[in-house]
Amino acid sequence: VLAAGTLGQLMTTPGQTIGVSVFLDPIITELGLSRSLVSLLYLLGTLSGSLILPFVGRFIDWRGPRVAVGAIAALFALACLGMSQVQGAITLGLGFVAIRGLGQGSLSLVSINAINLWFVRRRGLALSLSGIGFALGIGAFPLLIERLITAFGWRWTYAALGGLVAITILPLGLLVFRDSPERYGLRPDGYSTATVETPLIEASYTLGQARRTFTFWLFAAGNFCVASLGTGLLFHHYSIMADSGVDRTVAALVFVPYGLVTAGANFLSGLLLDRISPRFLLCAMLGLLCAALLLAVRVTTPELMLAYGVLLGLMQGTNGVLQAGVYAYYFGRSHLGSISGFATTLMVAGTAFGPLLFALGFERFGRYAPTLTLALLAPLAVGMMALGSELRSR
Repeated sequence: VLAAGTLGQLMTTPGQTIGVSVFLDPIITELGLSRSLVSLLYLLGTLSGSLILPFVGRFIDWRGPRVAVGAIAALFALACLGMSQVQGAITLGLGFVAIRGLGQGSLSLVSINAINLWFVRRRGLALSLSGIGFALGIGAFPLLIERLITAFGWRWTYAALGGLVAITILPLGLLVFRDSPERYGLRPDGYSTATVETPLIEASYTLGQARRTFTFWLFAAGNFCVASLGTGLLFHHYSIMADSGVDRTVAALVFVPYGLVTAGANFLSGLLLDRISPRFLLCAMLGLLCAALLLAVRVTTPELMLAYGVLLGLMQGTNGVLQAGVYAYYFGRSHLGSISGFATTLMVAGTAFGPLLFALGFERFGRYAPTLTLALLAPLAVGMMALGSELRSR
């Protein structure tokens, strides 16, 4: 389950900003669209795609992750194939709706939920191990996509990625994903009911109850900040670096440390999630985001590019564990699909605003620095609230 869930997260890359960003410039050039229009289409596509996630979450609670992953993976593979056929603004917008809602949203949601259902006391360790595999894979994926685009073109590459989804997570998810272990006479964390005498005490919140807590909205706000601003940094990465006079070859160096550092941060954050309050991880993540926003427009050398990649990796590694585990940590597994589905909707909506905000700021000021500097006020405010709050333990 852990390995299949990790692969499921990795196969979301064609719908993730880190994957889409590699296609961005070739798409803009071939279709003759402006950067701000493509950013607007990305926003609308992401928002529209995120609307299905609460229903996907309820479907996972109802039918289980096995049935859900079969439907989601098949549709996502078709969506990638559809992206290879876009001809203009309308079809590109529809393509964004499909890959964002099905890939970055739904496939990620069902993969993470499959892991959370099978781990409680060792959830942090499980998510950290999953995060290592995901981070190493996603760190290499953009470089692979870049080479495929150079060799075969962006249309063929998107079609090939759809085929990859169809032959990997679709059959493996159907084979391996299962409902909660209690349904099979087992206990979470790999124990059997015969070997565990102590009853497992776990929170059991409904979606409505979770939404009435300060804890839910604090972490939702933190994830929204990272989703929106972190996505903006990645979506416009090559443009931001070009604004500082950095060529595309040097700009690609950001992905060298990104994957390795994300993996390390995932592992460390997962271990810490089992030992300390998640609010401290939230504060650290938001502090790293602020530092990345400040450094992004000051990168002028390969060394600074590598340092920038380290910052992004630390931030993303911490965010991956928090996003995956914090709602199960505080609110339990009984209604996890509904709760995480709603939270993922907010997170995915956040990924829509960052790219447009940065594009409009660039068109208004002629450079990225003013927008990125103003943007850090949001994570700074949420981080201060988290630092000054007292959240209940699980």
